[in-house]
Amino acid sequence: MMRLQSPLSATYVDASPEELEARIGAAKAALGRRLFILGHHYQREEVMKWADARGDSFGLSRIAADQHEAEFIVFEGVHFMAESADILTGDHQKVLLPDLNAGCSMADMADIDSVEEAWDAIADVTDISAVVPITYMNSSAALKAFVGRNGGAVCTSSNAKAILTWALAQHGDATKVLFFPDQHLGRNTAYQMGFGAETMQVWNPRLELGGLDEAAVKSSKFLLWKGHCSVHQRVQPSHVEAFRAEHPDGIVITHPECSHEVCELADQVGSTDFIIKAVAAAPEGSVIAIGTEIHLVDRLARETEDKTIVSLDPLICPCSTMFRIDAPHLCWVLEELVEGRVVNQVTVDADTTTWAKVALERMLAII
Repeated sequence: MMRLQSPLSATYVDASPEELEARIGAAKAALGRRLFILGHHYQREEVMKWADARGDSFGLSRIAADQHEAEFIVFEGVHFMAESADILTGDHQKVLLPDLNAGCSMADMADIDSVEEAWDAIADVTDISAVVPITYMNSSAALKAFVGRNGGAVCTSSNAKAILTWALAQHGDATKVLFFPDQHLGRNTAYQMGFGAETMQVWNPRLELGGLDEAAVKSSKFLLWKGHCSVHQRVQPSHVEAFRAEHPDGIVITHPECSHEVCELADQVGSTDFIIKAVAAAPEGSVIAIGTEIHLVDRLARETEDKTIVSLDPLICPCSTMFRIDAPHLCWVLEELVEGRVVNQVTVDADTTTWAKVALERMLAII
C-alpha cells in the first residue's frame, strides 16, 4: 500500500551527513522534553543514534505511552508501528512518521476488506462463533480493531504461543484460529505447541474460499493467512547448511517469521528481543549466524566484541520500507516541529482506536 510522501527539498537531499547530524542535534535540543524519538531495532544507524528508546514495535509503543510529558512522538519505524503508538498514547500527543511511505509489505498482505471477506466465507461453511481471529502486531489498526470486535487478540512474536494457547481454549475442541497476516509465525508457533501439518491450512485471499474446499476449512485447526515478511522469507535451509559447513560449532538463531524448514534447522528461534538476549548469553568466542534484518545483525556485531556475528542471508537484504527512514527525513520532521508545523502525523480514528485497544488489552491480560 503506497502512501503519498512529498519529496524533500534540496536543503535536505543535498545536505552532507555532517550537516544533517548538526541540524538534527540542534532541532532535538530545541524541542527538548516536548520530543521523544523511538527507534525500531531494524533502523539504520544514522537515525537510530538519535533514538531516546529502541526496541521492537509493541515495546516502543508501550514506552511511548509512558512519556506523558512528550508532546511529539517521532517513530523511526513503519506505518503500523506509528498507528499502535497513536492508539496507546494520550490525546495531547502527536505521533509522527518521518516518511509516510515507510510501510510494511507483510502488513499490507492482509487488508481489512480481504479479512472481512474471508470471515464471511468461513462463516458460510462452518460455525464462525468458534473461530478466533488472531492478528500479528505487524498489521494495520483496522485489523487490530477487527479482532477486538470479534473476540480475538493481537500477538507478538514473543507471546504468540501464549496467545494461541488462550485462543484454542475459548471454545474447546471446536475452536479454530484464523491467523494473519504472517503464515510462518502461525505455523512455527503451532508446531512448537505440538500440532502437526494436518491441522494447518494456508488461506489464500486471492482465491475463492481461500483456495480450500469446504472439508479442509472444517477440519483445520489453524487457517494461516498467505502472508510473509519479505526479508525473513529470503533465508533458506541452504544458508544454514553453508554456515554449518564453515562453522561446525557455530550457533544459528532465527526469527519465527522465517520458514518452518529454516527454523527446524536453527539452534534457537525467537523474537527480536529473544535474539538480542540469546547473543548476549552465548559463550565468549561464539560464532553466531542470525536470520533476521541486517541492521540488527550489524548492530549486534558492532556491540558484541567478544563474539563473531554474521547474517544467514548471503545477499544481506535490508527491509526496504524500514530503510526509508533516513537522516534527511528525520531532520525535516524535527525542523518543521521547531517551526511549529506538525508534518506526517499518523492518526487512528476513535472507533478503530477503541476496538484496537480491546484487542491489545486482551493480549496484555493473557500474558
